[in-house]
Amino acid sequence: MPLNIAIDGPAGAGKSTIAKLIAKKKNLIYVDTGAMYRAVALYILRQKTDLDDADAVASACREADITIRYEEGVQVVYLNGENVNAFLRTEEVGNTASKTSANPAVREHLLNLQRKLAKENDCIMDGRDIGTVVLPEAQLKVFLTASSDVRAKRRFDELVAKGEAADFEKIKADIEKRDYQDMHREIAPLKQAEDARLVDTSDMSIEEVVDTICNMI
Repeated sequence: MPLNIAIDGPAGAGKSTIAKLIAKKKNLIYVDTGAMYRAVALYILRQKTDLDDADAVASACREADITIRYEEGVQVVYLNGENVNAFLRTEEVGNTASKTSANPAVREHLLNLQRKLAKENDCIMDGRDIGTVVLPEAQLKVFLTASSDVRAKRRFDELVAKGEAADFEKIKADIEKRDYQDMHREIAPLKQAEDARLVDTSDMSIEEVVDTICNMI
């Protein structure tokens, strides 16, 4: 049976960064479910679909063919054959993904692919509902979190480092809004699985978090 590790937590907790490093250290396949949801959101935005029309979102998402490949050790997300890595981390796409991921059709569209990857590979997967819904039988579940101030500061610093304009208060407000949406949606809300281990990264370095989870493995 393949080794499956589930990492859940709110936006900006460092799930992707940590999961990628652990994957390299432990020779696991890294499955970035958030990127898959962002790819669906990108497609829906490009189609100018009304986000408040659940049926329209459901219909549009079925036209989004999303695949993940590894090219020279880097995960590449393809949307209908196009490498969309460069478009997935914008605030607009992130906020749209938070809203559209609550649509049952969007979740169903991606769930089977995610489970197939886990069934066939030793993998680490991060998202909002991996331990509770996607991989409930994962051998290790981690709930990664940090205060909203810390998460907003990390995102602020990331944008500034890229030379982009950043407003700390707006970033923090967006994070808190996304937390609320993720925790209160009807389908697969963000929550810590009963058997998940809590890791608060507010006062930890990236290396300390990676070492902590590697020790758990």
